[in-house]
Amino acid sequence: MSVYGNGGMNTDYKKAVPLLGSTPPGVDLIQLFVAPTATWKMTPSNTIGVSLNLAYQRFEAKGLQNFTAPIGTPQQTSAAPNEVTNKGHDNSYGAGVHIGWIGQLNDVVTLGATYQSKTYMSKFDKYKGLFAEGGDFDIPSTYGIGIAVKATPQLTVAADVQRINYSDVKSVGNLSTSNLFAGNLLGTSNGPGFGWRDVTAVKLGASYAYNDTLTLRAGYNHTTQPIRKSETLFNILAPGVVQDHLTLGATYVLPNKSELSFSYIHAFEESVNGSGSIPAAFGGGEANLNMYQDSIGIAYGWQL
Repeated sequence: MSVYGNGGMNTDYKKAVPLLGSTPPGVDLIQLFVAPTATWKMTPSNTIGVSLNLAYQRFEAKGLQNFTAPIGTPQQTSAAPNEVTNKGHDNSYGAGVHIGWIGQLNDVVTLGATYQSKTYMSKFDKYKGLFAEGGDFDIPSTYGIGIAVKATPQLTVAADVQRINYSDVKSVGNLSTSNLFAGNLLGTSNGPGFGWRDVTAVKLGASYAYNDTLTLRAGYNHTTQPIRKSETLFNILAPGVVQDHLTLGATYVLPNKSELSFSYIHAFEESVNGSGSIPAAFGGGEANLNMYQDSIGIAYGWQL
């Protein structure tokens, strides 16, 4: 049984963005997976596993009053203008499957492959006027392959390639303003989304057992850019433009056999400058996005 945060997005601006609304905008999205798992050792060197992904989402949006014009008015942009913004948190539940394979080629090289289906979620009813398909916000499918090489008894080096299919989910993959001005209102089947492209992530990592009590780790992750230059306006709410991450970590085994782990993540600064991103009906101009991230973590583990 695994319980983990699958991802999310949080933005919290201090001032109103006039293009979006009259109060400070932002979103709060969290995703939690509970995954009961079974594995089978098919041969001495081949293992497969299957997980049932039981998912929970929590979401809130605020500061989007410009998209709440009443039905039938010339300014109407949403099929359900009363369920667009400032409705508090809403909850969503769903399920999917995750399968994987590990193959031990020899004492040095191990291969792996993984596929996670789309996780089908219940709709955010409080935001059915914001997300496409009446508040639908499924979690996209992913697939990938990897290799681990035990270069020395102390050093293991690994590499993964992963594909994330954001276009699976209309509320994420649908184009934003071009759909809106084609007559597709927010909340409809072909309504505006965030316009995210499918991405490919390449990951490299190393783990070094310095001695019996200390293990050191490092990693690097590069992904293709999900956000188009034409889609930066809506992505003020979700400016996930960073493409390169560096990670460092260590685990220390305490005398009572419990473990203390530390981690540091730096996402290098990245910008996407808009091109045709703000339609003339919104006053024209460009929305430019910029982001970097730093994260530190500490964990304690023990054996029962």
